[in-house]
Amino acid sequence: MKVPRRATRRPGRRAGTLAPLLDRFQRGFEVAPRLLADPVEFPRRYADPGDVEVAGLLAACLAYGRADLFKGKVASVLEAGGPSPAAFADRLARHPDPGALPGFRYRFNSGEDVAALLAAAGWMRSRHGSLGARFAGLLGEAVGAASPLRDALTRFAAELREAPPARTILAARGGRGLRHLCPDPAAGGAAKRWNLYLRWMVRGPDGVDLGIWRGVPPAALVIPLDTHVARVSRRLGLTRRKDLSWRTAEEITAALRIADPDDPVRFDFALCHLGMSGGCPPRRSPVRCAECRLLAGCEAGGRGAPPTGPASPAARGSRSARAGRS
Repeated sequence: MKVPRRATRRPGRRAGTLAPLLDRFQRGFEVAPRLLADPVEFPRRYADPGDVEVAGLLAACLAYGRADLFKGKVASVLEAGGPSPAAFADRLARHPDPGALPGFRYRFNSGEDVAALLAAAGWMRSRHGSLGARFAGLLGEAVGAASPLRDALTRFAAELREAPPARTILAARGGRGLRHLCPDPAAGGAAKRWNLYLRWMVRGPDGVDLGIWRGVPPAALVIPLDTHVARVSRRLGLTRRKDLSWRTAEEITAALRIADPDDPVRFDFALCHLGMSGGCPPRRSPVRCAECRLLAGCEAGGRGAPPTGPASPAARGSRSARAGRS
């Protein structure tokens, strides 16, 4: 006898019913204790928008592997560059120097790779005024594409990789390391580091994100998908997919867009750090589950039926309900 498949909710419909729960969880999440475990702390050190976007690019591109390891490397580069990351990048664009970061090494990347990245950022700034202006222009040109954000990111990354001062710095070493720092979003992966950088620059300003790129709407963003976000999203029924691909990131974002059409990735920091902190561990833990404020909507936790009730103004997509963004 054929066994019928268990009926499941569609991710979009489930996000709609989860909206009040997600909204309360995100707004009540204790941000401050988690900021020191997150690379967003680096761009948050600066007030000048140019320094913010350059420090953010550096931190996002190096944010692979263990945070306690790569954060020390980001800090060392910022210290070597002096008080203004933007001025350091601009100098490297004018005077490409393969030896600008002597002794730097982090897994796949050398000091030449990082110097090339910064020189490319300085070159783009000199041509377009800011990294944000260039990305906004590329996004505008991608209107009508199947995935405008991915198209714009693909061109943005390619322009950084091919920037003349970056190629000068890497003339002897080759471009493999820079390709790792600036991966191609069109390759099919989730492009987590690129989407993380965009979240920092576009959302806010609030207690986490900086909100300096006003030419890009938060509604256009895609969630920075990693193992933590993927695990929590599956348990909440926001996706059934198990791969860390761009398609999965788009599916989760589409579900969250039901909860907040104007700002779907505002939930990312809280969901990610719920997983990072062990609050939602890879293996189900009755103790942790009992303490979780998302338990009422968690399918793995044994309930899976989110509470009913009216969604908050933010969950209905009202921009006015979000403080800190004009």
